[in-house]
This record gives sequence, C-alpha cells and structure tokens, in this order.
Amino acid sequence: MTADERRLLRLYRALSPGRQEGLLDYAEFLLARVPPEMPEVPSEPLAIPRPVQESVVKAIKRLRETYPMLDRAKILHETSALMMQHLVHGKSAPEVIDELEAMFRRHFEALQSAR
Repeated sequence: MTADERRLLRLYRALSPGRQEGLLDYAEFLLARVPPEMPEVPSEPLAIPRPVQESVVKAIKRLRETYPMLDRAKILHETSALMMQHLVHGKSAPEVIDELEAMFRRHFEALQSAR
C-alpha cells in the first residue's frame, strides 16, 4: 500500500458512516468520468546497469525499476530477509546485492514460465 493509499484510508476511517458513503460515491463518480489509465508495464527487464559502488537499499530500488513487472508484495519477504542479512548479520553489500539480483531474476523467470 502506498503512502497516499494509507492516507486515504486514514481519512476514510476518520469520517462518519454517512460521509464515508459520500466519499465512496464521489470516488465512483470520478472513476466513471474518466477510465483509469493503466501504465504499460514492460514485459522484459529494463537495462539499468549496476554501479560499481552501490548500497543494498539503492540496489533494491534499482532492481525494482529493472523489474517493474514483478509484484513487490510477492518478493517483500525475501528482499527483507536479504536486507537483514546485511544489516544484522554483517553480510557484505556486494554479496547481498548479488543474491538480490539472482532473486529478482528467479522471480522474473518464474513469471515468464507461468505465462
């Protein structure tokens, strides 16, 4: 869930039931007026090169951009586990980044074979 989605949910919960219904009606009105535009997601990974010096956090951001077709929720657990190996257990950043790249590639290949 994005920050805007969390904010909208927080605002929605703060409203009275009647106003919640009004907010939902307004959202449906907006949706009916203009069909939502779905950004086209590439079917192949983007060619974003790995910098010589890169932190684990920046590597995760780069890999998310490289593989926009992957569902972030499905890779969150593995990504977090690798980040923890770096932060808590002291595994080197290059080692963790290598494992992150392999994990993203593996999820991409699984997505391709499922199609």
